[in-house]
Amino acid sequence: MKHLLASTCLVAGLLAMTGAARAECGDVTIASMNWQSAEVLAALDKFILTEGYGCNAEVIVGDTVPTITSMIEKGEPDLAPEGWVDLLPDVVNRGIEEGKLIGAATALSDGAVQGWWVPKYIVDANPDIKTIEDALKHPELFPDPEDKAKGSVHNGPQGWGGTVVTGQLYKAYGGEGANFTLVDTGSAAGLDGSIAKAYERKEGWVGYYWAPTALLGKYEMVKLEHGVPYDAAEWKRCNTVADCADPKKNDWPKDKVQTLVTKTFSERAGADVMGYLNKRSWSNDTVNKLMAWMTDNQASGDDGAKHFLEENEALWKDWVSPDAAEKIKAAL
Repeated sequence: MKHLLASTCLVAGLLAMTGAARAECGDVTIASMNWQSAEVLAALDKFILTEGYGCNAEVIVGDTVPTITSMIEKGEPDLAPEGWVDLLPDVVNRGIEEGKLIGAATALSDGAVQGWWVPKYIVDANPDIKTIEDALKHPELFPDPEDKAKGSVHNGPQGWGGTVVTGQLYKAYGGEGANFTLVDTGSAAGLDGSIAKAYERKEGWVGYYWAPTALLGKYEMVKLEHGVPYDAAEWKRCNTVADCADPKKNDWPKDKVQTLVTKTFSERAGADVMGYLNKRSWSNDTVNKLMAWMTDNQASGDDGAKHFLEENEALWKDWVSPDAAEKIKAAL
């Protein structure tokens, strides 16, 4: 009977401890933005916070501007795993200055990347091609679909900021004078399709794209260098303005993508949880490959998170405490 009572007390104590840990972290609302990399990162945070740290985590639908604005004004949701802070720097800075937002880990360690890309096999065969200017010296390597005597630079659809910048850089780097045409791919699907078609045929391709994306996880591409340093004033004056007539050569800045946490959640989450959120960071290459797997397998964010945890223990175990790591592995 004494042994039975002791066992019962032990189980009750363990349950109480688990409940206390869960209560300490409490309910957590995590914003999942409406794109694939943000979806899988939100699912990853949910799994780790729930299984590793005993939180009661819930993923809700969000988007950059309304989510971050709501975090500042209403204190909810608690967590935005993939906050593109350069899209609204004034709002984010105000939230941090007013003590309503906390900037945690840089979600993408190498930043979100935009620019002009070429297939890796082109660079392998032509190692002298490193910059935009290098590529524009070789129209024969990037034939225009409509006129093989010319080269072509593939652009995104109308309405994208990257499409405007690509058009301006095409002018700045003298694309037309270099016997190139600027191709309007019409849509995101059209842009993706042009890369896939070129890659599968091992043909030349140069144009606008960005990371992280599933497509760059499937097709190995090389981002061309711009040959000049980034000039913020010139970027604002002309590189991003479609009707500016005299754009100058410029580098394409990387976007800072950071995890944002409300101040109230950071205070009640505890040091272990915030320790995780301050460490959790992955590269474009890691995310690209994960999203390619998700796309090929029609996987959800939850599926992608579990696949990542199963395949990348050496990476994620450094983000979490030893105790949390054991719990996460057991949950998988």
